[in-house]
Amino acid sequence: MSTPPPASDRLDPARAGATALAGYIIWGVSPVFYKWLSFASASEVVLHRAIWSAPLLLGLLWFAGRTTQAFALLADRRAMVILALTALLIGFNWWLFVYAIQIERVLEVSLGYFINPLMHIAVGVFIVRERFGRLRALAVGLAALGVINLVLSAGVIPWIGLALAGSFTVYAYLRRAIATDGRIGLFWETAILLIPSLIALALMEHAGAGGSFLESPAQAILLILTGPMTVAPLLFFIIGARGLQLATVGILQFVAPSLQFATGLFYGEVFTTAHAITFALIWAGLAVFVYDLFSFERKQRRERPA
Repeated sequence: MSTPPPASDRLDPARAGATALAGYIIWGVSPVFYKWLSFASASEVVLHRAIWSAPLLLGLLWFAGRTTQAFALLADRRAMVILALTALLIGFNWWLFVYAIQIERVLEVSLGYFINPLMHIAVGVFIVRERFGRLRALAVGLAALGVINLVLSAGVIPWIGLALAGSFTVYAYLRRAIATDGRIGLFWETAILLIPSLIALALMEHAGAGGSFLESPAQAILLILTGPMTVAPLLFFIIGARGLQLATVGILQFVAPSLQFATGLFYGEVFTTAHAITFALIWAGLAVFVYDLFSFERKQRRERPA
């Protein structure tokens, strides 16, 4: 876990909470934006996300005075190898997210991001050998029961949700190995994807499988906006998280999948009794998880010197 920023670098809790909440709201309603991009394939959308995010992140790093720190990371071969791996993982995660929206599986996207924090716990226990208390075991167990229920009752394996949660969990654990600012890490990930993305778009255009950007100004603007839609929520979260307790961040991270869940229902996606039971079990697991976070925070405050 990264060292907390100095107190002078933190927002007050109210402003920090509002800023982080804004980031999660953007993440939560982003399926609506990506539905507007149905004129382009999921692959084309993801290529544009990398192309327009990289220069935007470079501009933000320059504005924050962190370009020297960012380019100094090039000397760390281990960090750059890890960032190359995380670039592939985040690219896959972006593609699957957009693809799921295009085939009207937003509910499964929300399921994946509800499962994600509980999958973090499981990976932490079995790979990193972290503490696994009874409450956390119960939280993971309830989520597992939810997935099993969907498989047995509806005969459906929620592969999109599991793949989204799994890829993002592996991504997060690899990124923990690099002690750098989140903006710098994302800049290098998008920079690593930038040249291959430009080449891939050129090949798609040559083969007649792309070219949405050149068809109309409206489509071009929407594709350019994939950059800000990628960068803005991360930036709001990084700024806001500086002034928040761990338990507060734990609660806020469920805002995005809750909004995605509501979006899926709004667009009339299939929601059966089996889905209701599965989500109820996962939400119960998340409630236990949040309770455990608050209990941990209270214990930390009691043990902290006056």
